[in-house]
Amino acid sequence: MKIFPAIDIKDKKCVRLVKGNFDNKTEYEVSPVEQAGKYKDYGFKNLHIVDLDGALTGETINLDIIQEIVKKFDLKIEVGGGVRSLESIKKYTDAGVEKVILGSAAIKDKNFLKEACKKFPNKIALGLDAKEGYLSVSGWKENSYQPTLDFLKEVNEFGFSRLIYTDIDKDGMKQGPNFEETSKVSNISNCPVIISGGVSSIDDIKKAKELNNNNNNIEGIIVGKAIYDGDINLDELVKEIDA
Repeated sequence: MKIFPAIDIKDKKCVRLVKGNFDNKTEYEVSPVEQAGKYKDYGFKNLHIVDLDGALTGETINLDIIQEIVKKFDLKIEVGGGVRSLESIKKYTDAGVEKVILGSAAIKDKNFLKEACKKFPNKIALGLDAKEGYLSVSGWKENSYQPTLDFLKEVNEFGFSRLIYTDIDKDGMKQGPNFEETSKVSNISNCPVIISGGVSSIDDIKKAKELNNNNNNIEGIIVGKAIYDGDINLDELVKEIDA
């Protein structure tokens, strides 16, 4: 199972939000590049990066930081946060990221998602952020009133190569991921699914691995706040990759 330590970038710093709320954020002393180096040193192979400035503006604000991380460390990186154009996707793929995550723009415009998948084969990940079974968009400020599973059925054939499912009510709360809903999504999805939101302990990772063993469509899990707050030890976490 793949483990994706998370780096959220805001104002050139590592931050973590609670339920996606920009007014409820924790800033950390370590820089995004230093944090990526730390993950690399511990032996992680994958990295999940969100450009929160990009999410607010729709521009690739922190492209330079992401380029530096790609150049310095041999990590497979997925990047999201306000990617709203084919040009932005190209900037990231040219920088060497493995997957570009499309969220709100893909939900609001299915044709954009379809076109991106055609133009950038095997490079697009779909990010579905849900609250009580309905998709949320625009940094989780808007409810799209689209049931998650219905939307997935509509776009399932488009050709995205990874799906990241986040339960908003769990994100940043460290109360454990929504494994039940993630399983429902993975049962429908044509591509592998990443569990996101709410990881609180190494036990959550072990549960995810059980799910991964029973369901080969679960590809991995994203771990963020629990690392920064010291609830999960990186030595312990990295053992779960190949254990």
